[in-house]
Amino acid sequence: MWEPLHAEILEKVRDYVAARHGPKPFLPGSSRVPYAGRVFDADEVVAAVGSVLDFWLTLGPQGDAFERELAKYVGVRNALLVNSGSSANLVAFATLTSKQLDRPLQPGDRDDLVAGFPTTVAPIVQHGCVPVFVDVRLDTANAMVDRVAAAVGPKTRAVMMAHTLGNPFELDAVMDVVRRHDLYLVEDNCDALGSTYRGVRTGTFGHLATQSFYPPHHLTMGEGGAVLTSDGRLKRVAESFRDWGRDCWCPSGKDNTCNKRFGWKLGSLPEGYDHKYVYSHLGYNLKPLDVQAAIGREQLKKVDGFTAARKANHARVRAMLTPYEEFLTLPEATPHSDPSWFGFLATVRDGALCGGNLLRQPAFEGVEHRVVGDLANTDKLMADAFFLGVYPGLTGPMLDYLGTVLDDFFVAVRRTGRAAA
Repeated sequence: MWEPLHAEILEKVRDYVAARHGPKPFLPGSSRVPYAGRVFDADEVVAAVGSVLDFWLTLGPQGDAFERELAKYVGVRNALLVNSGSSANLVAFATLTSKQLDRPLQPGDRDDLVAGFPTTVAPIVQHGCVPVFVDVRLDTANAMVDRVAAAVGPKTRAVMMAHTLGNPFELDAVMDVVRRHDLYLVEDNCDALGSTYRGVRTGTFGHLATQSFYPPHHLTMGEGGAVLTSDGRLKRVAESFRDWGRDCWCPSGKDNTCNKRFGWKLGSLPEGYDHKYVYSHLGYNLKPLDVQAAIGREQLKKVDGFTAARKANHARVRAMLTPYEEFLTLPEATPHSDPSWFGFLATVRDGALCGGNLLRQPAFEGVEHRVVGDLANTDKLMADAFFLGVYPGLTGPMLDYLGTVLDDFFVAVRRTGRAAA
């Protein structure tokens, strides 16, 4: 039988991980201090190898389990795995354009958002809608909510914004705007898995939310992401866009879940046409592999520990920089929030001494858009802000060395009145 061989292989995998991926000494001044990266142990590698040995390959039992476990963790009814956070944003926005909804988005509709990461904006443009950019606060790097309210016009249909670097945007104010104007809300939660607002996890407030599982994020599948929703209709539409645009909702490897596979009359197709081959949307194939879900399941078991480490590391970096607030504006958690920080954002004060404003990126030149007010703070972050890592892989010696480098730098600035070359 194959079971003993299977167990032997996985035991050897644990031995291999210990030998190949064990801790390495940190050498100050020589070793890198990464801002982010994978944090894993033998559990993830064993899960991956075990999945490969089963050789299901396409999204299957591991994916089904991870979707259930992720939805339960965040606090939503449904999670749909996709192959990246960018694909999650694409699927989430495409979902809102479906004619199966009572109020689908149409080309020319406007969508409010912060001038942030490209793949939050790209789906809006690709679907013929008009992005509306608002400026951010320097202390939280999140939207100025008064400008979000001012941005709403007769063609505004949705708000799609990210919780910047894990810091929730002001959800009370944004939700008030969304409710008063009957707008859709899409939360880009890719940087913020585990963050809370008034004790409730982000990713649960919007009609839809998105996650990314790229290695720098709070958990990793290598590549991967998810669309979250508690709305059954939105879930079905999102699944259709993810799965080739098909109308059928049967899971992979199963048939006739509706018990009338050949009993439909849809579009101009013949009555009784096989429902498994009926397509109701211009969709994609954006599923990850089952082996990725196996890795994600092990990562999810550790995410609370990852979150605790991120918070502790953020607090430690803040303590390093607090003596130098004459030079820097340091980040503040949004009121009523408890961020699971992605990184530590610091902004150089005027006269004291990252993607930033997307409208200055070459890909967005000539894109139809609207700006409410100006984007002065967004430009400030683009030109004068930087962020330091707080991810769980940072060790005590790494953080000690980071503190030494920062002290040396700012002491030199105080002494000479300028930054060292």
